[in-house]
Amino acid sequence: MSDFHFDFAVALTVLTVVTGIGWALDKWWLAPARNEALAPGQEDKPGWFIEFCQFSFPVIFVVLMLRSFLFEPFRIPSGSMIPTLLVGDFILVNKFSYGLRTPVGFYKMLELGEPERGDVAVFRFPQDPSKDFIKRIVGLPGDTIAYRNKRLYVNGEAVGLEAAGIYSAAASGRSFVVQRYTEQLGDVEHAIIVNPSTVSQDFDFVVPDGEYFAMGDNRDGSDDSRRWGTLPARNLVGKAVMIWMSWDGARNRIDWGRIGDRIQ
Repeated sequence: MSDFHFDFAVALTVLTVVTGIGWALDKWWLAPARNEALAPGQEDKPGWFIEFCQFSFPVIFVVLMLRSFLFEPFRIPSGSMIPTLLVGDFILVNKFSYGLRTPVGFYKMLELGEPERGDVAVFRFPQDPSKDFIKRIVGLPGDTIAYRNKRLYVNGEAVGLEAAGIYSAAASGRSFVVQRYTEQLGDVEHAIIVNPSTVSQDFDFVVPDGEYFAMGDNRDGSDDSRRWGTLPARNLVGKAVMIWMSWDGARNRIDWGRIGDRIQ
């Protein structure tokens, strides 16, 4: 399957190139020619397209650079990362955490880092790169990952798990009550939820080189590596770092208490 798909990043890149060419042509060729032809006191009036390029190119270029190489906003559409992320959360993703990539074609230009166990990562869905997914990285290349009785094991050792009471939430238009746990995944302590009424899907798996094993914090309500396989490194978009806005759909209002929260 091709990695290329037409999306906002491609449209923004094309618009940057088109307006950039118009801006450059006017600055170094068209404008000087017009100025030479102007009568004394006559005002320079470029055409509408050149005016659009003059105004738009600097703005579009800055937006492309920020979005492609620094931070990109994403919206959480599903409950697969509850309780860490809720439906309606708007997050910022650090685009240089895992290396800089071109906005079109996703070719890596600069190695800056690799995912660590416990990172919450945004990536292009391996089965359909036009879709962005967000999950927690639980397995690194070469790791042996096991899941038994709803407990995660990494390289033969059980991941630290501590009961943290009952969790009540809403997702996909329905309410549910499940068990909440605090999980210690490497140096990262984070919350997960488990539904005791569902059957545990136990497995053992060795993560191939250059790939990662990703799972949602909503362990019984996440479509992740347990179903569609490992995440290739080339599909990584960036590391989720902060909630910049949150919309509480149940109460139809902004959830001010979540704004500014770091994602762990």
